[in-house]
Amino acid sequence: MTRRTPDPELDRTDLALLVALQEDCKRSLADLGERVGLSAPAVHERVRRLEAAGLIRGYHAHIDPRKTGLDIGAFIGVGIDKPRHIDAFEKAIADIPDVLECHHVTGRHTLVLKVRTENTETLQRLISTLRDLPGVDRTETMIVLQTQFERTLLPINVPDDPRPARTKR
Repeated sequence: MTRRTPDPELDRTDLALLVALQEDCKRSLADLGERVGLSAPAVHERVRRLEAAGLIRGYHAHIDPRKTGLDIGAFIGVGIDKPRHIDAFEKAIADIPDVLECHHVTGRHTLVLKVRTENTETLQRLISTLRDLPGVDRTETMIVLQTQFERTLLPINVPDDPRPARTKR
């Protein structure tokens, strides 16, 4: 599969840092520097620049939702009757913690939500809450029975380093 060409402002080292931070953002600056061939202070400066540019939007722990009591995962397709209602809907759902993601999509639905909730009773309440919002024409809920995998890492393509590999002495 052909990958999109990264932003020309990003060099190979930036891309390698992004990959390394996605894999483990708790790595020390020295460890990151060893991986990309820079000193710890140089890595720190690059990471700060990537944060300031909005490429790195935060650092998070990947938590098992079921082990925290959120047993039900679902996708909810939402039909909005008029485009003018979309902004109000998005503002309303931003305050609902069970809604993890909201995407504008093509096809039958206007939006698709990814949700996590405790059980079928709390899911039913969430669906009722959504249906009561102004502009909601219909919803369609698909409950997740099993997740084979869920990627959180972006497939960043790091070009081969044209410089000869350095050997440790």
